[in-house]
Amino acid sequence: MDTQTGTTAGTPSTGSVLEIRDLHVTVGEGDDAKEILRGVDLTVRAGETHAIMGPNGSGKSTLAYSIAGHPKYTITGGTVTLDGEDVLEMSVDERARAGLFLAMQYPVEVPGVSVSNFLRTAATAIKGEAPKLRTWVKDVKSEMEQLEMNPTFAERNVNEGFSGGEKKRHEILQMRLLKPRIAILDETDSGLDVDALRVVSEGVNRTREEGQVGVLLITHYTRILRYIKPDFVHVFVNGKVVEEGGAELAEKLENEGYASYLKAAAEGNQA
Repeated sequence: MDTQTGTTAGTPSTGSVLEIRDLHVTVGEGDDAKEILRGVDLTVRAGETHAIMGPNGSGKSTLAYSIAGHPKYTITGGTVTLDGEDVLEMSVDERARAGLFLAMQYPVEVPGVSVSNFLRTAATAIKGEAPKLRTWVKDVKSEMEQLEMNPTFAERNVNEGFSGGEKKRHEILQMRLLKPRIAILDETDSGLDVDALRVVSEGVNRTREEGQVGVLLITHYTRILRYIKPDFVHVFVNGKVVEEGGAELAEKLENEGYASYLKAAAEGNQA
């Protein structure tokens, strides 16, 4: 396997490709600027699921938000491309229209905007035209049923008073309906009980099985990987990938944790 590109030798690639090369990112300005990402290389292709695993504070969420275009993060070096197009030159909405999707760890409340209106407006903005109402209503109902969501959920204000499970179901509902090329799921397992974790994971797995979307799954727990089997696992420590492998690497992390990686990083910083 080519660990940098995450491909198997001799396997032709089809569909979209997100390529990250030597990405450096800082937070803060001037003397307060702190480098968080220190040269990240990663390739995610349609149909693949990549798990980014690492301890808290290792830069995993910074990677997600930097790809999505959050203004808090400053790109100081490297490239991010989607199907050869320069993602870093795009505005946030252009990135969404290009096919990037971010399921946030802490989704924000949007008072006064119902879930149904939000979803249809988002679909219209991304596709450039409003989806046909009859088909859209059918699709929304079907996806909500599969995510075990009450039909009245569609009329609630976005994320207002939602439980942790409802917020994450809503994020996966968006992914299912908007059909991005690359979906970045930032700690989708955070705050979920066992039932919600199962339902959310099944939603991700349906997307995987369709083979049209590349999934970048960010987590520091292995429990979601019992439900979503990653093709590739990348261990993230101190702002960069320090080890790569297949699903067996997640099992190693389950048994051994991140202590050895943190020790190696600390020794490297002292050298």
